[in-house]
Amino acid sequence: MKLDVLFTPVGLTLTEVQGRTVFVIDILRATTSMCAAMSSGAKAMLPVSSPEEALRLAQTIGSDDVLLAGERHCLRIEGFPLGNSPLEMTEAAVRGKTIVITTTNGTKALLACQGAEAVHPVCAGNLSLAAERAREALEREGGILVVCAGRGGAFSLDDAYGAGRLVAATLGGPRGRRWCNDAALASLDLVRRYGEKWERPLSRSRAGRELIRLGFGDDVKAAARLDAYPVLPGFQERRVTLAAVPV
Repeated sequence: MKLDVLFTPVGLTLTEVQGRTVFVIDILRATTSMCAAMSSGAKAMLPVSSPEEALRLAQTIGSDDVLLAGERHCLRIEGFPLGNSPLEMTEAAVRGKTIVITTTNGTKALLACQGAEAVHPVCAGNLSLAAERAREALEREGGILVVCAGRGGAFSLDDAYGAGRLVAATLGGPRGRRWCNDAALASLDLVRRYGEKWERPLSRSRAGRELIRLGFGDDVKAAARLDAYPVLPGFQERRVTLAAVPV
């Protein structure tokens, strides 16, 4: 058994993800927005690395059902109908739509995991379903990988705490810690430090403080809602769609 956490995707190689089930966390806000959009009936989300690539892809698809979404440094990209807020991903806005999305950290983390057996975006909003899938993968495959998007290629408290919550929910007790790498153990320590209320570590993180300063405090609160978006998205062939939930 092996349960590995990476605090950033920097340096992640195909060898490290190939054949593994990977869980990607960008709580503030990409994976939360993805889960919100899929919960609201979006058809698919297409993560790309830059605004220019997003525009090109949307033009190539050339459909009225395609929406552009994304942010740079927390702010909506000029000319894009949607930003990166879970509160924007309403049923009226996204149902039946294919959303091309680019964000500062989260979409890059997803793209870094291409080649894995399965990739699932995770947030507080779908934690229980993600933990069920993680337990299933741990038993079936003997290991899982949790990748935090981080911030600018560095550690972020919000994602690391999210990783700790996923690891704790997956293991269900202390005995499984022998399977954890050091980053997984450190993420569990963050859960012990901050407790069960998501809003505390999210609002105290650098990303959370910046979002609050810019007027996105409601996004931080939305990202702290446990199991608010009970869906399990899967990222495959450069598309995020709904995955089959564990039975």
